Order: sequence, then structure tokens, then C-alpha cells
Amino acid sequence: MSCMTKNLMEVLKVLAKSPGFDRVLEKVTVVSAVPGKVICEMKIEEQHTNNKGTLHGGFTATLVDCISTYALLCTERAAPGVSVDMNITYMSPAKVGEDVVITAHVLKQGKTLAFASVDLTNKATGKLIAQGRHTKHLGRD
Repeated sequence: MSCMTKNLMEVLKVLAKSPGFDRVLEKVTVVSAVPGKVICEMKIEEQHTNNKGTLHGGFTATLVDCISTYALLCTERAAPGVSVDMNITYMSPAKVGEDVVITAHVLKQGKTLAFASVDLTNKATGKLIAQGRHTKHLGRD
């Protein structure tokens, strides 16, 4: 396991125990972290679902937001930034008990903006559940 993966795992442990909103990520596990790319997994539980028993769209948006930010933390600049724009396309449902793989890539990181892409896929079938794009303002160096 890489040092970057271990460090990100420690960050997630702290966030999951925080009193803030990030604690909703307590069930997310870091699989790997390399510069500009993070792969996580989680098993869908009832607390992650909507009234139809499938992965809640708002929770999906939170995963896109947070996991793409972790990918930005795994770059040389290591700046989390502030969200400017985010969009999510929902393609298929994920049900309780299914394992989801969340893969975030930093597409481009400039002086003030960064762009990331996040795919949520069903681990067993490889079927795309949702895809998100996230733009973040990084500030000035």
C-alpha cells in the first residue's frame, strides 16, 4: 500500500469521526491513491438510500464532491479548493447490499481552477451508476 493511500485513509478516518457533514462518508474505504487519482469503495446500506431503496442522488453528489476533492489532495499542489460547479448524470440504480467503486481523476489543474471526473460503478457488474464532473477554485499561489 502506498504512502499516499495510507495518508488518505487516515484523513478519511478523522473526517468520518468529525461532528460535521463529512461523517456521512464513514462507510467509504480508500482502495488506492496515486497522484491525481483516487479509488474508493463502499457497500450501499439503508442509510444511503432514497424512499425507493436505491442510492440517494444527494449522497451520490456528496461522493462526487468529496472523492474528487481527495484526488486533488493527491496532487503536488495538494489544494482542496472550493466548489464552483458540479454536475452528475445518474444512469442506473444501486441497491442495498451492492458494492460501489468510486473512481476520481483530476482532469486538469491550472493556476486557479481544477477539473475532476468521478465514476460510480457497480463492483460486481461494472455497470456505470453515475458520472460526475466537478470544477473547483484553487485560489492563487
